[in-house]
Amino acid sequence: MNDTLITQFINHLWLEKGLSSNTQASYKKDLQLFSQWLDQQHKKTLKRAEQHHLINYLGWRHESSYKASSTARSLSCLRAFYRFLLRENLIEQDISQNIDMPKLGRPLPKSLSESDIDSLLSAPDTNTTLGLRDRCMLELLYACGLRVSELVNLTVERVNLRQGIILVAGKGGKERLTPMGEEALNWLEKYLKLARPTLLNQPSSATLFPGRADKPMTRQTFWHRIKKHAISAGINSEVSPHVLRHAFATHLLNHGADLRAVQMLLGHSDLSTTQIYTHIANQRLADLHQTHHPRG
Repeated sequence: MNDTLITQFINHLWLEKGLSSNTQASYKKDLQLFSQWLDQQHKKTLKRAEQHHLINYLGWRHESSYKASSTARSLSCLRAFYRFLLRENLIEQDISQNIDMPKLGRPLPKSLSESDIDSLLSAPDTNTTLGLRDRCMLELLYACGLRVSELVNLTVERVNLRQGIILVAGKGGKERLTPMGEEALNWLEKYLKLARPTLLNQPSSATLFPGRADKPMTRQTFWHRIKKHAISAGINSEVSPHVLRHAFATHLLNHGADLRAVQMLLGHSDLSTTQIYTHIANQRLADLHQTHHPRG
């Protein structure tokens, strides 16, 4: 019964909001965890749960050292789920009503310095096919501020070499045009000419960065490639595809870019999501003032 309800809810979200497969998987995992906890602790199903069960579950997550951000996401999922059940007349009361979100801090996204970025981009051996591919992917990731899913799912027809732009398929099916910049464009042209034909099994494949059987490279594979190159570059801080996206935004703001322009380039639907990067830029200005001002 629980699995059927979860599937109905996920299908509803996909039809109504067009959520990505990753978000759908996260929601499914959150619902399955609550379902298992209900069964083990109270022998209850999702439909039969009461508000005090949900409150106890949130307390259990806190005692089990789940992050506040993870619990907030889980509660957001459960709220949407019980609103859905109420609209479908499958329950009489929304048990998630009037339950406050856990208080979240405002963690600053991790980033890399410009010198670290230079070292990372230079790490792949571009005399090899895989090295040239990796260099091209890293250049595009940093030059365009792409999410890793947006990068690995790029197709050839979404690249305009003449104009130096790519058409990015973002979250929820939203598309945006993103300039590549001269450096990334140069590496992309080299990759298309020298490396991609060697990597392809079927010349007609549209995948820009093919993995096995000409299918797009997986996010996990690219994450491992980045970790490998970060070690080669001598970078000790945590490096992931998303860290390069943060670096893209931070470095743009540090060099005077307009916040709304950065919002558009990142594909954020809400400016408040982008504003967190101003804290990094402001901190850098404060550090510069303290270091160089005579009364800093």
